[in-house]
Amino acid sequence: MGRIYRKFLPGTRIYACNNCHAHLTNHDDIVSKSFQGRTGRAYLFNTVVNVTLGPAEDRILNTGLHKVSDIYCNCCDVYLGWKYEEAFEQSQKYKEGKAVLEKARMKREEWTSTVEDLDGAPGSP
Repeated sequence: MGRIYRKFLPGTRIYACNNCHAHLTNHDDIVSKSFQGRTGRAYLFNTVVNVTLGPAEDRILNTGLHKVSDIYCNCCDVYLGWKYEEAFEQSQKYKEGKAVLEKARMKREEWTSTVEDLDGAPGSP
């Protein structure tokens, strides 16, 4: 058994594992926030890091039949969501290769305000 390789993402808007704080993805990689997971709301991302995939299986989801792999944190092994390996309906092909992470299983890490974020905020000049 070797040492776990843990990647740290650059930037100020990072999503991390809620359990061990391993970086998972960047806010800029969000494709959609309108997904539903086991624990409620979930987000579709272009890329994720520090994860391992379970075996691919056919699963019937809200939008039809898909081949998916469950996603687990590679640092603490907690379930995070799933990855679309294959979509069988043409209208769902855009999901292939993308990952869905459940909002309840991740947290915002290193979110800081910049001058651009504060423009137009109450109390700003």
